[in-house]
Amino acid sequence: MANEAIPFYEPGRRITCHATAGVTGKRFVNISANRQSDGNFSVAHATAAGAAFGVAAYDAATGEKVGVLRGSGFVVPVTAGGTIAAGARVEVGSNGQAVTIASGIAVGIAMTGATSGNDAIIALL
Repeated sequence: MANEAIPFYEPGRRITCHATAGVTGKRFVNISANRQSDGNFSVAHATAAGAAFGVAAYDAATGEKVGVLRGSGFVVPVTAGGTIAAGARVEVGSNGQAVTIASGIAVGIAMTGATSGNDAIIALL
């Protein structure tokens, strides 16, 4: 790309956290306990229909560090927990997967459609 503007700093967009339960990458996570003594926030898969702190950047076992991608407008892949149409608002489904919004909190907009078990590209809200 010609004349690309690359940010020098993106506050709060990529955060190192502490997994309090096994976390699968490309799934929604939420705060799960108090901050750790090393200063990292504690996360686990987000609860269905609940809020999301961000998306796990990769798999992490209980007690391991995990990168979390977060922030309004951040566009990331998230594993679908059902069929999602492009343009649909999504909420957290079981095990932190993305599902078409039903009665939960909207956490993103699907930029691409996806079927269960495959990745949808989600713009985070």
